[in-house]
Amino acid sequence: MDSAADQGRYVRDAGPGCLPEGLADAIRATAGQIAELLRGAPDTGAPVPGLVWTVGEVAAHLAQANALMAEVAAGRSHPYGDGTPQGIAAANEQTLAACGERRTEPLAAMIVTQADAYLDAVAGHPADETLMTPMGPMNRVVLGSYLLTHMLGHGYDLARALRRPHMVDRTRVALTLPFMVEAMPRVTDAAATAGLNARYVVRLWGGGRFGVTFTDGTATVGHDLPERPDCTISIEPVTFLLMALGRCSPWGAMARGRVLAWGRKPWTGPRFPEYFRAP
Repeated sequence: MDSAADQGRYVRDAGPGCLPEGLADAIRATAGQIAELLRGAPDTGAPVPGLVWTVGEVAAHLAQANALMAEVAAGRSHPYGDGTPQGIAAANEQTLAACGERRTEPLAAMIVTQADAYLDAVAGHPADETLMTPMGPMNRVVLGSYLLTHMLGHGYDLARALRRPHMVDRTRVALTLPFMVEAMPRVTDAAATAGLNARYVVRLWGGGRFGVTFTDGTATVGHDLPERPDCTISIEPVTFLLMALGRCSPWGAMARGRVLAWGRKPWTGPRFPEYFRAP
């Protein structure tokens, strides 16, 4: 897990409104593109590939999640699950059941409004202040990366369901790394990593890298790379995010040449995604 110093890499100073270059624009643009997708949806009851939710349910979940993150960014903490993927999934189902809105226009407006509310909250508070979030403690910058990651994942889902182009691109994936690095130890699959001792370096094409060290099954993730890694994984950025969020198969990505692995134990590369379980 990143230390406080690691999180500080994402904050230019301790003052309000300090986000990495491009993050605020990416949050606004992604929320707007999701809203546009929804406004063009012919049927909110249509199924979403790979999920048990419909288009309307995904939209309602996004509206609720954006509102929750805006509240957290404003300093108003809300309990939400127990921080585990299973606990968050259960909380998602409970809150979704309590929201009856499935119309596209109100949900599209809420997604955009609550993304803006997060940015307004950051503008008035110290960016490096630690907050309690559904995925554990993190500062407002990492929370913004979390918000963007969450919208990109479900924006991709909606685009697939509606057969429209998705909005995941290399630039936005780079902005998800603060959250991904912070969250990975919290979504490690204990059964899959039991007793595991291994060192990985993950490199995204075009820039961005981090290290993952497993010590007796416990993952440590950070931007300091381990010495003599067992395996180095080089991956196309969009593929990285979709794989991390469980939206694409590592085997299919490798077959298409979007993932390469080398090092002392390159055969361990394909198993790497199996060590984590996305909420």
